Amino acid sequence: MLKKIFAVIIGAVIMLAGSVEAATEWFWLDSNDKYSKYFNADSVTVKRTSTTRDGREVATEIEAWTKTTYSYEGAAETIKNYGIANILPDPNKLAYSLALIRVNPQNRTLQYIREDFYDDADNIVWSKADGRVKEINSRTFDEEFYCAIVDEVFRMGERDRKRAPTAERWIELWTHTNADGSTTTLSADTTTMQLKGSNLILWEWQVTKNSAGKTTEIRFMKKAVNLTQGTEVIKESSKIWTPNDSWQELKDEYGGAYRMIKSDEPDYKGLIRLRAYVKNNPRWVTRYSLD
Repeated sequence: MLKKIFAVIIGAVIMLAGSVEAATEWFWLDSNDKYSKYFNADSVTVKRTSTTRDGREVATEIEAWTKTTYSYEGAAETIKNYGIANILPDPNKLAYSLALIRVNPQNRTLQYIREDFYDDADNIVWSKADGRVKEINSRTFDEEFYCAIVDEVFRMGERDRKRAPTAERWIELWTHTNADGSTTTLSADTTTMQLKGSNLILWEWQVTKNSAGKTTEIRFMKKAVNLTQGTEVIKESSKIWTPNDSWQELKDEYGGAYRMIKSDEPDYKGLIRLRAYVKNNPRWVTRYSLD
């Protein structure tokens, strides 16, 4: 499977002709009021591989072409996010975009190598290259693209798990009632779990509600949990939400150092739950491992 390299026909057509190949088959992934997302399965290409100690060849860099179509609201949001209102002042002029995406499954990252934005007449109205590398989680726009591309190579069910009911994708680690009557619940996103040595890398969603049931705080955290030592650290890119400040950067109070998870605190229940999950799902948490 990994040695099969697909020809990126669509890429050559777009870059040389600046138009969409009529024969291109776009596979629909997802739609909402603003966006519809597609990808071209035939364009999926394994660019780099690494050989493990036991001789397995594992893909470490995958590329593919994707397509996004826009409603008026989606176009307006995209123009604002890219800061190109001076180039595209009218959202009606933005119909769709094509993007060459590069994926690294070991770090769950995605990068836009090239993006071309088109009007209704298939004319390129703006282009961008070499976008930043970003990690994929449940809050990223590109999660559907990442899952579809990785699944074309590994067939591990990334997309099925991403789209699974909440109770299947997320596992509750603990719920704790605080002294003031508020309740805090911590859940782990199984889709993001990857075991590296003794460290389980994952994203967690922590919600605190007051005694009246109103949400007062949300923490969206990337963590590394050392399952053997019983320690954890909050990684960069974690966020915290409050009604007054909306989303802000969540800074680790331990300065990036691992902290011991004590047996008398709620996180210890979470540690036990994560150990059990890894034990019961070894193939999933090591699905792209190079060890």
